[in-house]
Amino acid sequence: MNTLTDLPLWLDIVLSALVLLGAFFALVGSWGLAKLGNFLMRVHGPTKASTLGVGCALLASVGYFSFVHGAPSLHELLITLFVFLSAPVSAHLLVQAAMHRDPSLQPPPSTANGGRDQIGL
Repeated sequence: MNTLTDLPLWLDIVLSALVLLGAFFALVGSWGLAKLGNFLMRVHGPTKASTLGVGCALLASVGYFSFVHGAPSLHELLITLFVFLSAPVSAHLLVQAAMHRDPSLQPPPSTANGGRDQIGL
């Protein structure tokens, strides 16, 4: 039994679309990393786009292995969960470290709250 030829056409189309969409998002994230100007913009591109790219590729993997084995594939779901949790947290920590090293990166205080900073002091 060859599972590559036994997949229904609709599943082939959905899985192929997810893989292509994931590759597109990964390409956009890589392009953003290479072309954007400063550190803060360079962090933004890959964390947002690549997270979506990896998520689409892992959803395609979940769909394929769930169909082949006849049961949900939990390994890819756990990987997706960890990627979606760790990428924004690591980007936030990188930005906080950059703002700590270079205080000029910090945004100006908001005037909407009477000039107080964001924690209400």
